[in-house]
Amino acid sequence: MEIPLQLYAAIENELTSQSTNRLAALAAELSKSYRTGKPFNQGKYLRSQEDVTAYAAFRLPATFAAVHSVISQVKERSSDWNPKTVLDVGAGPGTAMWAALTLCSDIEHITLLEREKYMIDLGKRLSAYSTLTTVHNAEWMKVDITGTWEVCPHDLVIASYVLNELPQECRVSFIQRLWDSTGDKLIIIEPGTPSGFLRIKQAREQLIAASAKTIAPCPHDKPCPMTENDWCHFSQRVSRSRLHRMVKAGELSYEDEKFSFLCMSRRSGTTIKGLVIRHPQIRKGHIHLELCTSEGLKNTLVTRKDKELFRKARELRWGSVLN
Repeated sequence: MEIPLQLYAAIENELTSQSTNRLAALAAELSKSYRTGKPFNQGKYLRSQEDVTAYAAFRLPATFAAVHSVISQVKERSSDWNPKTVLDVGAGPGTAMWAALTLCSDIEHITLLEREKYMIDLGKRLSAYSTLTTVHNAEWMKVDITGTWEVCPHDLVIASYVLNELPQECRVSFIQRLWDSTGDKLIIIEPGTPSGFLRIKQAREQLIAASAKTIAPCPHDKPCPMTENDWCHFSQRVSRSRLHRMVKAGELSYEDEKFSFLCMSRRSGTTIKGLVIRHPQIRKGHIHLELCTSEGLKNTLVTRKDKELFRKARELRWGSVLN
């Protein structure tokens, strides 16, 4: 996956104005913070201009890839879905806004809630590179999302990589505020780790109790069948720029962003038979599939005896929908 050229140019301009060595050191600290869940700078993840620039190098492309992948899956499961208003909560530099606009051309207004001034400033600088009126007219609001905030309902509400930064005691009320702000669909994305998935699982349980309907990834509204020693997550590959590789000390021209997510709605989506939740294991003469279905988790073996089914199974990928 490639990020939009306008966003790519904006990021490159931000990075070239800073010391690569310094950005690499900050990116390493950020990496440690995201892995451990412990903020590195006085209890906050991002508190300075340097911090947010390091974020642009370290997290923005991967976050874009995750949000883009999730919205793509939601569109696949929601026929004729064309949101006109978007609310991004904990927006950072507006990464989700860019991803949503690449897939949803009917968006007319975007509201972004963000706590850190430097992050809002970065978001506005990046937005200056866009040719879209919707981006230039986006409404930025400096809000501490751990406190009380109210906005009118939006067609699509997105909270990407936010729950992991909130204190445990704030999460239930925060998720309720997200739902209260949702006119149609709510998307929550977390890291594709056991702890990230646990937060997604708990959010799903809370929202189902509030009568929300599961759109994705789950093919049902029943309790999650995953055991304590397992977790549901997905992956999206995204290209790295030269500067991106230098800052992250990476040699590969790409990285794979692993994430867990949910999309809940006030309306039911398209019914599916199941979802491929692991890479299909293709062996000589058979294909092993791990599926999540309305009857629970299933291990399915497809052999060459059924030529048509075997052919279809060869086309399946991690995250593929079974209709």
